[in-house]
Amino acid sequence: MLYIIYAHDHADSLQKRLSARPAHVARLQQLLDEGRLVLGGPMPAIDNEDPGPAGFSGSVIVAEFDSLGEARTWADADPYVAAGVYASVEVKPFRQTFP
Repeated sequence: MLYIIYAHDHADSLQKRLSARPAHVARLQQLLDEGRLVLGGPMPAIDNEDPGPAGFSGSVIVAEFDSLGEARTWADADPYVAAGVYASVEVKPFRQTFP
């Protein structure tokens, strides 16, 4: 089943995000290689694709996991969590209707 991982960043966490990004992206690449990643990306803190020093307000990931528990465990192990980028992380079941 698909699950949405919706994470909110701590304020002023851009440098932590940039430091932990390679490890974060490697985990997403693994999901992509396994055919389990539907989409993923950051949410700019301002209305601009490249927010520069304004940074990001969070991230969204939609991916396939065997259970809600597995999705939560995966999300809790994200390098952004360990680095203190995320203030909170929500994981919920997701049913894709479109496309």
